[in-house]
Amino acid sequence: MPSPLALTLGEPAGIGPDITFAAWRRRAEFGLAPFYLLADPGFVARRAERIAPDVTIAVVEPQAAGTAFETALPVVDIGVTVTAEPGRPDRSSAPAALTAIRRAVADVSTGVASAIVTNPIAKNVLYRSGFAEPGHTEYLGKLVEEATGVAVRPVMMLWSPELAVVPVTIHLALKDVVARLTTDLIVETGRIVARDLRDRFDIARPRLAIAGLNPHAGEDGALGDEDQTVVRPAVERLRSEGIDVRGPLPADSLFHEAARASYDVALAMYHDQALIPIKTLAFDHAVNVTLGLPFVRTSPDHGTAFDIAGTGRADPASLIAALQLAARLSSRMQSRPVALDDDTPRRRA
Repeated sequence: MPSPLALTLGEPAGIGPDITFAAWRRRAEFGLAPFYLLADPGFVARRAERIAPDVTIAVVEPQAAGTAFETALPVVDIGVTVTAEPGRPDRSSAPAALTAIRRAVADVSTGVASAIVTNPIAKNVLYRSGFAEPGHTEYLGKLVEEATGVAVRPVMMLWSPELAVVPVTIHLALKDVVARLTTDLIVETGRIVARDLRDRFDIARPRLAIAGLNPHAGEDGALGDEDQTVVRPAVERLRSEGIDVRGPLPADSLFHEAARASYDVALAMYHDQALIPIKTLAFDHAVNVTLGLPFVRTSPDHGTAFDIAGTGRADPASLIAALQLAARLSSRMQSRPVALDDDTPRRRA
């Protein structure tokens, strides 16, 4: 039996537990691979009693998750007591969220888990606890470097059947983007994206579209010279390495249906340039995929939704998609060749 997926708790005061219950309930409907939740079992049982009394909890070790999964939600104890109530993070929130992530990385690194799926965290809660990384993606890279001594460059890709996008700069104030955006950064990101689309998504020759930074991709320098001096040289270097890449392209005409048919992934220069189009097209089923790591990691593409936590109203669609994609990608990494499913990114988004 393949190793199960490791699912982290995320922010315990958010909807992570809620969508986990909902996804487990629909495991047969969507053919979900076995997964286990890294959490405080007592906390999970209390939340289940509140909104999902039909969900049976089984406290197990990861190796037993596959057997337990058919009749109970497997929960692996992280050794952190959680006291947070729905919508109200407390002092237990950050330690629980971070401990679950660290345990998941340890499990996937030793083969106990086949991949990691992370429930949403609340970065502001983590920051108040002294968390120094900008977000999940960067923290995973740090954990890998600490464990292996090898520096990795994690890249965030948002994927859906309709569109795949990568923000080259991520969690930066808009005023800081220009200073941090470099030709080398675009090139390094493009290399990682092309490699992982080939090796993990089985796209033989990935097609990359590179968005311009400025309106109209700078209008030949009339609206800023960064597209000529920073972005275009990156495109030329990537093309010289044999990567199928175009750009810089005006972002305002990059995401309509006909344009999306011409590439497999769009590289955007900043956070909202990438996330606005995919959240418009695929708000309830887009998946956050971390490229550049030695293992598969996916996550729902939404936040903690404190306002509906503990009500049972949270939609599990994005988590279900993240679980499905994690299982598919980890299967390809472990056994090749693997037949493509119809809704993988070989589709011309």
